[in-house]
Amino acid sequence: MTASSDNEMRLLVHAYLDGELDPAHALEVERRLESDPALAAERARIEELRRAIKERLLPVALPPGLERRIQQRLRILEPRRHWWNFELLAAQPSWRALAASVLLAVVLASGASWFVFRPGQAQATAEMVVASHVRALMATQPVDVTSSDRHTVKPWFNGRITDAPRVVDLSSEGFILLGGRIDVIGRTPVSTLVYRIRQHLISLTAVPGGQAVRAPRAIAGYNIVSWTENGVVYWAVSDVAAPDLQAFAQAFRNART
Repeated sequence: MTASSDNEMRLLVHAYLDGELDPAHALEVERRLESDPALAAERARIEELRRAIKERLLPVALPPGLERRIQQRLRILEPRRHWWNFELLAAQPSWRALAASVLLAVVLASGASWFVFRPGQAQATAEMVVASHVRALMATQPVDVTSSDRHTVKPWFNGRITDAPRVVDLSSEGFILLGGRIDVIGRTPVSTLVYRIRQHLISLTAVPGGQAVRAPRAIAGYNIVSWTENGVVYWAVSDVAAPDLQAFAQAFRNART
């Protein structure tokens, strides 16, 4: 399986669990899940993450008119009906799939802030950081600003969040900067840088004003490395092997800006 087809199948697994596939394609995904251990593991990660969020976050009443605002933000004013196929799903995720990913971020941002600051803060924050990483993987693009130039990425955050993040070039270490995005942890907009190693993406979220935490090493199959530097707690999340993620964290900490 090529990297492109592998990514398409991962998107199809997400759509399958969201009930977005027609019966024919749902059956095809079920067959692939039975024969492909990697896809089965991806499904298990998604289901475990959903269970964790459901168990730890109380239901939140969403603001009136939220659906329309999401539609306007996504520039999809009228959902279009179509038959799913592999190419279309990879190129243009459906309204429901996109809305589900955005709603997940909204729920975590608006209603779960109490959860971040109660005992178990590290676990709660880790779960939200992982959820943001998964949401980005489901989106058409995992970044809001696309560039491998740190002098382009860092200024983009000015005026969007309180403090622009530390951005370093780690290409010599094998970690390619793809760009950055803004996530919301608690009710605080924070910066997330995105790097790539081979076919794996690494999300590096910087939460300011934090103290040293004892973070979980993995959630729902996604590895986590966390450290504190100059009053900022960094969270690196990826499905890359744990030693590679540790190497990324060490390279970032050692790099000069």
